[in-house]
Amino acid sequence: MPRLVALALFLLAACGTEETAPASGPPAEAASVAAPADTSGVWVDVPGGRTTIGSEDGLPQEQPTFEADVPPFGLMRSPVTVAQFRAFVERTGYVTEAERFGSGTVLTQTGWHLVPGASWHHALGPDGPPAPDDHPVTQVSWNDAAAYCEAAGGRLPTEVEWEHAARNARDDRRPYAWGDSLVTHDHDGSHERHEAEAHYHANTWTGTFPTRNTAADGYQLTSPVGAFGETDLGLTDLGGNVWEWTGSWYRPYGERDQPFTPTPASERVQRGGSFLCHPSYCHGYRVSARSHATPESSLFHVGFRCARGAG
Repeated sequence: MPRLVALALFLLAACGTEETAPASGPPAEAASVAAPADTSGVWVDVPGGRTTIGSEDGLPQEQPTFEADVPPFGLMRSPVTVAQFRAFVERTGYVTEAERFGSGTVLTQTGWHLVPGASWHHALGPDGPPAPDDHPVTQVSWNDAAAYCEAAGGRLPTEVEWEHAARNARDDRRPYAWGDSLVTHDHDGSHERHEAEAHYHANTWTGTFPTRNTAADGYQLTSPVGAFGETDLGLTDLGGNVWEWTGSWYRPYGERDQPFTPTPASERVQRGGSFLCHPSYCHGYRVSARSHATPESSLFHVGFRCARGAG
């Protein structure tokens, strides 16, 4: 079955599972990164403070909660876009791991697959459309994201920093970075709620998971960064759209104070959820939600943003 037909069927029917699938292939060689990406005007200052990380009402991997003192730092307003990543590639000649491996991970009707030729500029594969310039860049591994952030004069945020920022730097205990609900409704005076009046605050799976995505929020796949507004801190896309790589190794919170030596099987934490997330499965767009994958993994629903300053 042609890739685009299979993907179209996926969008209308089953989406499988959101378990991340690591890329396979020869290890990527380190690329020389000599010039910074253009990131002028994209930084938000995040005040320091104490934040309770995790949720006692969440999944087991979000427990036990713990308090963290977070120094002030800078965070990119939005995930890095395709256009920003293209500028970085053009300045540096950087080659991503998906390009070196020759494939990236895409979800189709039959599950997760390594699609030959899928990369940051054609996230669904060479037979698919070009990735839109104003959407988050995807099919970038943790190593690719770290290289970009280094060139931008920064780094990937830790998962504690990410959650602190998503809690608006004031330990906001609402479930989402924007408030209490994924959807709010405008009332016309009759006090009745109509689908046409629904206001979505994030790009997530709408409809019945996993059999039907209605795209009631306006998007089947990724959306332009900032399409759903800003948080109180002025940050966008902190829930839904794409999962975001962080600089942290994935570990149970109960082991955070124990010695840790990464192995080839160790994974990096992702935060924020994606356009595939639905409450019946992962509810990944909650502030406390966590995902993870090996650093060389490149996936069509994972991107990143950078941090700078204290870490």
